[in-house]
Amino acid sequence: MTEDKIAGTLMFTVFTAVLGSFQFGYDIGVINAPQEVIISHYRHILGVPLDDRKAISDYAINNTKELPTVPSLRNPTPSPGAEEQAIASTDHIIMLWSLSVSSFAVGGMIASFFGGWLGDKLGRIKAMLVANIFSLVGALLMGFSKLGPSHILIISGRGISGLYCGLISGLVPMYIGEVAPTTLRGAIGTLHQLAIVTGILISQIVGLNFILGNQQLWHILLGLSAVPAVLQSLMLFFCPESPRYLYIKLDEEVKASKSLKRLRGGADVTKDITEMRKEKEEASSEQKVSIIQLFTNSSYRQPILVALMLHMAQQFSGINGIFYYSTSIFQTAGIKQPVYATIGVGAVNTVFTAVSVFLVEKAGRRSLFLIGMSGMFVCAIFMSVGLLLLNKLAWMSYVSMTAIFLFVSFFEIGPGPIPWFMVAEFFSQGPRPAALAIAAFSNWTCNFIVALCFPYIVAFCGPYVFFFFAGVVLAFTLFTFFKVPETKGKSFEEIAAEFRKKSRSDQAPKAAVEMEFLGPTETA
Repeated sequence: MTEDKIAGTLMFTVFTAVLGSFQFGYDIGVINAPQEVIISHYRHILGVPLDDRKAISDYAINNTKELPTVPSLRNPTPSPGAEEQAIASTDHIIMLWSLSVSSFAVGGMIASFFGGWLGDKLGRIKAMLVANIFSLVGALLMGFSKLGPSHILIISGRGISGLYCGLISGLVPMYIGEVAPTTLRGAIGTLHQLAIVTGILISQIVGLNFILGNQQLWHILLGLSAVPAVLQSLMLFFCPESPRYLYIKLDEEVKASKSLKRLRGGADVTKDITEMRKEKEEASSEQKVSIIQLFTNSSYRQPILVALMLHMAQQFSGINGIFYYSTSIFQTAGIKQPVYATIGVGAVNTVFTAVSVFLVEKAGRRSLFLIGMSGMFVCAIFMSVGLLLLNKLAWMSYVSMTAIFLFVSFFEIGPGPIPWFMVAEFFSQGPRPAALAIAAFSNWTCNFIVALCFPYIVAFCGPYVFFFFAGVVLAFTLFTFFKVPETKGKSFEEIAAEFRKKSRSDQAPKAAVEMEFLGPTETA
């Protein structure tokens, strides 16, 4: 009876928290499916170049009632600078679409620094409620974007939604990690990533043309993230505050005990309180480390640089190019129904995220990361070969499509979840908050760069685009092989020794001086 009650309370609390992760995933994926519809609408609002009649006719067929009178359509005779004007207008539309995608990452990049701070300042529950204000404002701006200057409202709405996701990417893992019993902490912690990829998949399904991804309803599709935001806000009032926050941060032992009893269904919480007391003593005895100290202190410099490289590898692998622009990639590959193929990518992403939950505890982090990156390198080569030979061999479209599915699978086996695991394992309690903050900022920054630059890279490289990403993946794979230590089952001291061992081969004299300064190490 007690176990059922514990499970019920935990399930409700964790489900409520990961609704935020679900919104995060929905916001990542929602912009993909209606790409052509939104670009068509942008062209319409801003006035279409004379030479680009196809976009006008497509829009007119789909949405005759809302077709405005564009001055340039009244005179069918091209002006002397018509061609230049058409090119300039096309570039302007590409820029606006890139901003519509990438402004989300700008918001995330800014807010990623403040998630932990807000959680400590207000408490985990109130911080998530405040974060939901950003989610609601962003959703409303996008939901009503048809009523005003659509491009401005969508770019602003995406940016504000990004602020929400930047906060939530720190708050949700923190909260669910603190309310979960020690025995379930690992399994419950992975639900954050699983909820994100589920959100991506759902956004792709409701983005289908016959559901919401059409000329009439695309704005509702973009604004739909308000629903889980409202639902989560209501449910959070019934969730207990984090007992670790109450005890370790506020020194409220009585309140922490009450919160624990709610989470454990009234069971004895003496063991949990003792564990938190010990954690509080350890945290107070270890000095906090600033972000600057991570780079200036020789003990932290190599681990933080490796941590940042792992996050750069994750983002610059080309995975977000596939997530953000998969519909247009499948279209280029000659797939007749590209949106369904995109949904397939989302489904594969979800399945392999669940698989990685089991793999990451059985195999080593480093080995899984290397397997994932090596597989992605091969898939990127096949993607580009498929796109190159598409005009000569029709069946090459299937090669490209299969390569994309496998690329996503390999990503979720290693480079997707593992950088977050490893950054936490590289650092002890003192430097960990600063390390996670700079890692999250790095991740969002790289996300922004890829989102903004991908269409330009595609325009420049054409079918060779994934050869470019293959080269990037290969470089990061080699870096991982030579510089990244295995962390599975090792203490912080053992991991630090691994870093010293790897740096010694590059800088033997300097390492010797540092080792002498740190004192003699134990020998077996």
